[in-house]
Amino acid sequence: MKRTVTHLADGRELIYFDRRDDADRSAIDRRPLEPRPVASELRYDPLTEEWIAMAGHRQTRTFLPTGTSAECPLCPSSDTRATEIPAYDYDVAVFENRFPSFSTNFGTYQDVGGLSEVRPGVGRCEVVCFTSDHSSSFSKLSDAQVRLVMEAWADRTAELSGIEGVEQVFCFENRGEEIGITLAHPHGQIYAYPYVTPRTKLQLGAAARYQGPGNLFADVLAAERAAGTRVVAGNELWTAFVPAAARWPYEVHVYPHRQVPDLAALTEEERAAFAPLYTSVLRAFDGLFGVVMPYISAWHQAPVRRDRELAYLHLELFSIRRAPNKLKYLAGSESAMGAFVNDVLPEEAAHMLRSQVDQE
Repeated sequence: MKRTVTHLADGRELIYFDRRDDADRSAIDRRPLEPRPVASELRYDPLTEEWIAMAGHRQTRTFLPTGTSAECPLCPSSDTRATEIPAYDYDVAVFENRFPSFSTNFGTYQDVGGLSEVRPGVGRCEVVCFTSDHSSSFSKLSDAQVRLVMEAWADRTAELSGIEGVEQVFCFENRGEEIGITLAHPHGQIYAYPYVTPRTKLQLGAAARYQGPGNLFADVLAAERAAGTRVVAGNELWTAFVPAAARWPYEVHVYPHRQVPDLAALTEEERAAFAPLYTSVLRAFDGLFGVVMPYISAWHQAPVRRDRELAYLHLELFSIRRAPNKLKYLAGSESAMGAFVNDVLPEEAAHMLRSQVDQE
């Protein structure tokens, strides 16, 4: 893998990840860009003990350009159009988000009262372009391309973890307008948070209180593999299963068989084994109803500075589609109370997804 670091016209960092050592990454961003916005401000909610980012500059971000590559800012540049990626072609490209929720470009922050603390939204937000092919998707990537994306994820996890003030690194993909994407090009994002996220706190708190024979995550994986009922796919190094208490109609968790804290800790063999398993699960999602499934794919990694011995790297994939023409919206119970009601039995969902995987 070749790694090349350059910068865009407004100073944001751009990193190319290439399979070829002779890839030319000398193209320069010649766009007249506005100065970078200052970092968001974080406000503390004393009732939930959570930090909320206030990022008003994100209101002006690019929103659903035409579905073709003609207006896509994530496609390669050309002789007639400059994009966020100056090169005329690329394998995988990662760059600082132009409209970040977190950054190190601080402004001024005033006390707002209301028992709420205010502090800078220190951190970093990056965009990960999985391929230069606008019409592709993650499920269509070759095994070699998925491994290159994993190299990029691991690289960014390690580097972003070293930023002063960053407490957790989150790699994820949103897919589909129903999920709320604003750009159709195959891409994901990475958030380097200045706090440990609420869901991670919940999971690690449960792991700390667990009285079972081993690590909570490892025991969940072992129990699902032993039961087999909800296992969707697996190989020697990874298992994909529907959790017994799934919140979403179609939800799959993908675990390595070895407990590691984050993506950077995976071996080459583990990264290679992940690729065909994961893309088969994504294709199974699309095959369920014969329509493109909107989804969120989320890597759960250990916090940077705490509870790393409790954490267990895993990916959680879920869709809000519950039937060919029906979506699960977060209604009053889920949105207001955080109390989920699932319309599809996890065992039924696992059977349907497993049948799709078996047909490949």
